Amino acid sequence: MQKTKLKIGGMSCQHCVKTVTDALRELRGVRRAKVNLRKAEAVVHFDASYITTANLTEAITAVGFEVL
Repeated sequence: MQKTKLKIGGMSCQHCVKTVTDALRELRGVRRAKVNLRKAEAVVHFDASYITTANLTEAITAVGFEVL
């Protein structure tokens, strides 16, 4: 299992956090996703045989946020 930390731009409330969290958790291979509004980041634990950090970035941008 791998772990990555992604800086996220555009989040302003807990609804944003839930949107990003849900988008990440829906991906096959994501084991755990913790999104922090104050730090503007997501810490994601995932199985690299199913998914890449590029896939994580795509999921975040698809719901309207920016990965910095």
